[in-house]
Amino acid sequence: MASGEGSERHGGNLAAAARRLGRRPGSLLDASASLVPFAPPLAVRLALLRAAGGSALRAYPDRQWLELRGQLAQLHGVSPAAVLPGNGAAELFTWAARDAAAAGISLLPAPGFADYGRALACWGGPCRSWALPLHWAGDVPQDLPPLPAPAAGVSEPRVLWITNPHNPSGQLWSRASLEPLLQRFSLVVCDEAFLPLVPAGEAQSLIPLLASHPNLVVVRSLTKLLAVAGLRLGYALGDPERLRRWAGWRDPWPVNGLALAVAADLLARPGWYAIWTARVQAWTAREGPWLARQLAAFQHLKPLPSAANFLLVRGARPLAPLVASLERRHGVLVRDCRSFTGLDDHWLRFGLQGRRGNRRLLRALRAELG
Repeated sequence: MASGEGSERHGGNLAAAARRLGRRPGSLLDASASLVPFAPPLAVRLALLRAAGGSALRAYPDRQWLELRGQLAQLHGVSPAAVLPGNGAAELFTWAARDAAAAGISLLPAPGFADYGRALACWGGPCRSWALPLHWAGDVPQDLPPLPAPAAGVSEPRVLWITNPHNPSGQLWSRASLEPLLQRFSLVVCDEAFLPLVPAGEAQSLIPLLASHPNLVVVRSLTKLLAVAGLRLGYALGDPERLRRWAGWRDPWPVNGLALAVAADLLARPGWYAIWTARVQAWTAREGPWLARQLAAFQHLKPLPSAANFLLVRGARPLAPLVASLERRHGVLVRDCRSFTGLDDHWLRFGLQGRRGNRRLLRALRAELG
């Protein structure tokens, strides 16, 4: 595998795709990444200007993240000590994996996000895949499928990694079906990076269970909601002692000053945050079902039900040639799902776009599939 190829298969590597195709990044439609398709809100751009003109560039960032932790704590109704900002969710998975490796075997849903395995490999953490069904109804939310039954003579997993809504399927798991698992595992890592984009998704969040379950960690991201992937800002919510331990392991300044300043500026206005979130959820509710209906008209493609801002699509034949043609002839990037354990080249994931972008995707598919 060539350098960078593996990371590009994860989606969202616009610069690498542009170099490979000999095109300008701005000419490509990136449906491989599951981000809000709007430009970063004006409030974000103004906050960046204010931060750049102040001390955020010249001074070292606050190593205690006091302002941002306080705002996120207020947003979620937890103690500031139960909040740890990070350099995107990916950095926080690395520290969750260190705890997981020490606890025992991790159970990873498959198909599932490859970064959990990447993080566990950093610490030699043992893991086991748990195959999810590859067909489901469109009910929202859904109950998590039953976990594998204990096998005689085989060590039981002690750690469970869950994504809600699930990536890449877009299934929204019900809190009621997840809560009993907190009694079974010594550590549960719940990745809720996409949850703020899901209409009524917060009702299924595990955050209200944190106070009574010190073995639970919830990881969130501001990247996807605010369309600011370049700022790299996520946060973990969990037991304060656990998060203090993580903070002692990491580099001194994992979150840059611009990211801290922008997030603090926006969260200081909870009314704005609520309005923006409602706009994003309305987009998910509108574009997801619309695009699924259009895709269902293609003979060789079957979109599966999704509550999230992306659609998992099954092909009746291998789809690698289609992916290549979409890129080369139309400048449209889609997610090759072979980086998800349990999926092969019959599967693609489409990140929702605005209506104009979704129509461009459909025109390209019609040109290739008829």
